Amino acid sequence: MPPRRVGPGAQKLARLERLKIEVLDFILANPGCSAQSIVGNLTNDKQMKNHGLTPRKVGFFIPRYLKSRVTWWQDHKAGRRVYGEIGCKVAPDDQ
Repeated sequence: MPPRRVGPGAQKLARLERLKIEVLDFILANPGCSAQSIVGNLTNDKQMKNHGLTPRKVGFFIPRYLKSRVTWWQDHKAGRRVYGEIGCKVAPDDQ
């Protein structure tokens, strides 16, 4: 058995960059969206089924890779995080 390769390969980086672009595009088009709606759009509409996306994975992905462009706030009616661009008008002012 060959040794396990360590480090990001070209395909891994390409998937990461595509996922960043797709998530950011969806958030910019739909401010105040939840992780569940992001996953629904990406897996069903964009056919990104091989990424194994879940709302929990997206919830960890956004602060890690998109924190310079995206912020979140708590939707108290539904009890979940919603995402928007930093400085968007949908976000509450107490952030």
